[in-house]
Amino acid sequence: MRMTRIALKSLRARWTSLTGAFVALTLGVALTAAMTLGLAGVPALPPGEDAVVLYAVLGTASGVTTFVSAFVVASTYAYAVAQRRRELGLLRLAGATPAQVRRTVLTEALLLGTAASATGCLTGRAGAPRLAAQLVAAGMAPPGFTSGTASWPLYAAFATGLLVALGGVAVAARRAGRTGPLDALREADVDTGVMTAGRWVWAVGLLLTAAAVVATALATDPGRLLARKTYTTQPMLLISACALLTPVLTPPLLRLLAWLPARLTRCTGRLAREGAATGLRRTGAVAAPVLVSVALAGSLAGALQTVSAARAAEARAQSAADYVVTPGGRGTGAGAGLPDALRAVPGLVVSPTAGTRLSVVEPDGAVVATEARAADPAALAVVSRLPVLAGSVAALDDDGVVLPEEWPQHTVGQRVPVVRPDGSRTTLRVAAVLRDGLGDNGLYVTARNAPGAVVDRIDVRLLPGADRAGTDARLRAEARAHGATVATRDAWLAAAHPADNRTARLRSALVLGLALLYTGIALANTLVMATADRRPELAVLRLAGATRGQVVALVTAESLLVVTAGAVLGCAVAGLDLAGMHAALAVLGVSAPVPLPWGTVGAVAAAAAVITVPCAALSTVWALRGRPVAAVAR
Repeated sequence: MRMTRIALKSLRARWTSLTGAFVALTLGVALTAAMTLGLAGVPALPPGEDAVVLYAVLGTASGVTTFVSAFVVASTYAYAVAQRRRELGLLRLAGATPAQVRRTVLTEALLLGTAASATGCLTGRAGAPRLAAQLVAAGMAPPGFTSGTASWPLYAAFATGLLVALGGVAVAARRAGRTGPLDALREADVDTGVMTAGRWVWAVGLLLTAAAVVATALATDPGRLLARKTYTTQPMLLISACALLTPVLTPPLLRLLAWLPARLTRCTGRLAREGAATGLRRTGAVAAPVLVSVALAGSLAGALQTVSAARAAEARAQSAADYVVTPGGRGTGAGAGLPDALRAVPGLVVSPTAGTRLSVVEPDGAVVATEARAADPAALAVVSRLPVLAGSVAALDDDGVVLPEEWPQHTVGQRVPVVRPDGSRTTLRVAAVLRDGLGDNGLYVTARNAPGAVVDRIDVRLLPGADRAGTDARLRAEARAHGATVATRDAWLAAAHPADNRTARLRSALVLGLALLYTGIALANTLVMATADRRPELAVLRLAGATRGQVVALVTAESLLVVTAGAVLGCAVAGLDLAGMHAALAVLGVSAPVPLPWGTVGAVAAAAAVITVPCAALSTVWALRGRPVAAVAR
């Protein structure tokens, strides 16, 4: 009970330094509650793409929110405990045991987490309908979508807030318990012993885990690295490892970044470099939010661009058609009349295909439904360049099936039990096996095994020696007569596989907006905490002859230097994450660029700099109020 009273008094005395953690946790719980309420409303929608997109958007944003809020809380409390070493040393001198000191810090986190979680739940409940309305307005949810009204999302959000608060503070509390009584007499501002054995173990463990995830996926299922769940969570492992290694990574990086400024200025560059290099805990606390935002921005935006470019490259590599005709209707006229009319045009190979769904019966009896296409084998072999590993597409007949390597039964000649769309069952012989791609290498059967399937795409290829101009004119005339549209292969690929689709762009903007919001909160709070703690140091500079403006410029320059270091580390994390995706594409045989989205990364880094300059300058002006002698005496 005595330690609880001490925790309450500590919160009242140091509320300004924990404001950022409170706001970040409140915001995290509010967003988690609102998004979980949104997820609770998705089952009311009819099954389809809209529900899948909403699950992806809300699930991704909720996961990123939880991770970033935990990151901010952990970083803030770690620096707050480092600032309080003299205070905690006095508690130890007064007779407090290490366990009591740990309980004091954990009690503070519990009280803070309870207040923030309760506030966040109320805010999230009020904001959930507005979030649903915004999703509908942005086109990310169908008209009429509303958030759920169940109470379990609020309980889940409240529990998540408490877990984030206690989990984020657990390491800081352990460090607080190791504070010795003699730390009450400590005067030096140089951070020593930052890289503890436990920190090394966690950092190396996270790096090895990230490497193991990539290596395992490359060896077993490379496509997993291109899945949304993987490229959303994979950066979190690397971000956490990089944050733990900042005391090792930042000193040489700071020297490199400050090399030119140190030579172009009389003393500001050198002082900024040394101030950042000696205050490693302060440097880590300022760099951490920038690191997480830039890394998430580069990884998520780069992953979306990479997957889109890879799908387009794969589709381009698999198509040998000159034109793609899209029927305008869904009736038999579109499915039968148009292909026959196009076949009557001399100099063309016409390959109509129809989308359908087959169910494959796996060896354990499980029935797995999958997308399939009904096609004419001879024409398909001419207009396509499917990645065949074994067998031949031309060998497909009414008793055969072409399937990807990922299916358990993927030996040419093997019989595969399937369920047709009308519910009838049969066994089909494997005619060819396709290399696993990005999920678009589905099954191919003949029209006999796809009853009711309607032609929705017709690939057309010009034969060698055909009159291109005349054939093109007749092709377009026949298509217009049947209400169909004709596009060249390049135009069709650009429309069917855009480099950046709107849903992916909005999802990326939502996630990056959340990351930037947390970055602003964490940066502002940490800069205020750090500058207030440096009042004696800044006062010594004033007594040494530095003007108020020079001190403000020095602190601002040091803060910008640290922000730049955090941005560079974030780019490195994003580069490593995208390198894993590039390796997966190479294993899958897909040749596609893996770009680092410099525009997005630059915008996030610039936003961090814009936040840093006024926060560092204003907090320094506030710290310099009063007489320097009085600040040194304190």
